[in-house]
Amino acid sequence: MQTTKTKERALLAILTALSLVLAHVILPTPTGFVTLLDVGVFFTAFYLGGRQGAIVGGLAGFLIDLLLGYPQYMVFSLLAHGLQGYFAGFSGKKQSLDLVLASLVMVGVYAVAALVLGYGFPAAVASIPTNLAQNLVGMALGYALYRLLKGRLPF
Repeated sequence: MQTTKTKERALLAILTALSLVLAHVILPTPTGFVTLLDVGVFFTAFYLGGRQGAIVGGLAGFLIDLLLGYPQYMVFSLLAHGLQGYFAGFSGKKQSLDLVLASLVMVGVYAVAALVLGYGFPAAVASIPTNLAQNLVGMALGYALYRLLKGRLPF
């Protein structure tokens, strides 16, 4: 029993590290930038489920803000990407609704973060298109990676 938990923790640590590497790929946009962190979050959620997606998403979001020098966003990223991974991992008949919820929660948390951190309502509204784009890119690439690797990985 302990070996299984150890293997799962090691796997989640590896997926978190890979998500951090993906987060260093930055694509500029007219309103900011988009990272590929969400690719790792969505891939994990699709492949392993919501609980694991929440762990990888929360940890990767938290750590990337620490590593890139945005400590004011660490807690918000933990919540935004953790909830994003959790909701994206749902499956069944309502999976489309779950993916919409995953995107809305991530975008919403960052809009609230802009308000809480004192950047103002215009900054909160301006963050929505970029975060939505990041979500959609992450969802599409995460799903493509999931389809490509489904059944080919040893876990």
